[in-house]
Amino acid sequence: MNTAANDIPLRILIVDDEENILRSLRRLLANEEFEVLTAISGEEGLKILSENTDTALIISDQRMPGLSGVDFLEQARKLAPDASRIILTGYADVNAAIDGINKGGAYRYVTKPWKDEELTGIVHEALLRFVLIKDNQRLTRIVRNRNEELKEWNSRLKALVEEQTRGIRRQNEELKRLNESLENNLRDTITAFSGLIELRDAQGGSHSKNVAELSVRAARRAGLSEDEIQTISTASLLHDIGKIGIPDILLAKDMDEMESEEQAVYAQHPVRGQAAIDPIGALRDAGVLIRHHHEWFNGRGFPDGLAGKKIPLGARIISIADFVDRTVRGFRGDKAIEFALKKVKEYAGERFDGRLCPLMESPARELYRGFAREAEFVEMQLCPKDLRAGMVVSRDVRTGTGLLILSVGVKLDEKNIKSLRRSYQIDPSRSGIFVRVRR
Repeated sequence: MNTAANDIPLRILIVDDEENILRSLRRLLANEEFEVLTAISGEEGLKILSENTDTALIISDQRMPGLSGVDFLEQARKLAPDASRIILTGYADVNAAIDGINKGGAYRYVTKPWKDEELTGIVHEALLRFVLIKDNQRLTRIVRNRNEELKEWNSRLKALVEEQTRGIRRQNEELKRLNESLENNLRDTITAFSGLIELRDAQGGSHSKNVAELSVRAARRAGLSEDEIQTISTASLLHDIGKIGIPDILLAKDMDEMESEEQAVYAQHPVRGQAAIDPIGALRDAGVLIRHHHEWFNGRGFPDGLAGKKIPLGARIISIADFVDRTVRGFRGDKAIEFALKKVKEYAGERFDGRLCPLMESPARELYRGFAREAEFVEMQLCPKDLRAGMVVSRDVRTGTGLLILSVGVKLDEKNIKSLRRSYQIDPSRSGIFVRVRR
């Protein structure tokens, strides 16, 4: 039988006034490695509990004659404060279950009829919680004892303790640096994936980056949280990752130019995109947005034909940004932005969420304002060593093998200049870096 960290056997107490419920639960837990005690009433349960105060888990029905489940758990809490408590209730007794949580300190409530697999999982989780509590208590006792010993040796060990404290601080700082490094590595990996996507679809240029910029700015205007904005940014950068598996001939066509069979193949790319990143737990929320960024507000999009608010908010934002960037690229010229925003308004309520469309206007004008101001700048080709912070990239920068390093429009800083120089040492391009400088 499994035991807690302090060698106390794991046992659970089940209290229900229906014998068939008790038998059913006994059968369900018969093959588990812990002891099962049962009681037919709250009063009997308290008696058993008073003799087994180290009980790890209490499962109690809510509706019982005499002591109700809430009252029983409230008293049981005093006898076995460390035990996890679960209350069984019917769908109509949710309020009573909430009382069980608030008054009786219930860990969870489970509605009848329960699902065996789900209930077994909850039981295991509750027992693990008990084990962790007991282990924490054991560790606390050890720490308390060690502290008493340290008091006796304090004068002799003060210098050592101070050094250990400094060591712990250094370790914490190192852990912080490692965490920041992991986060930066994930962001760099996402950026690299984005570059590979655009390498696959050369016509895309800096499309993914532009969509991310537009989506993030619109999401901030919508008042979304930083976590939501980060998910939207990631999904935007990777929204076309599923196109890696699309035949080249389809990438050169608009969807309305495709045959029905070709459209069916093309419509799979959002699903493929979600499947491609789903194994990475940190990217799964972004994967959902990738799957649905081609849904239409009126339900005529793909792959699932979702409509209205059933389409995730982030996907609705990315859908508009994706359309704006592709339209601006296709139209070009001084009027490209106005044309794109006009089309967005025309599609409001049909293809796009009309309430989100106005949020895209300012971000689009800010991002593409350079299209109307090209005459103010001159383009120069420079070697990596001649780059300076503040210069703006005027053409996509790719390695000698074609991997996108920086997208057009990026403002150079010391960090990306250093990265550029390193890339040119590893996989040098045949040309220099094109930047825009004011005349």
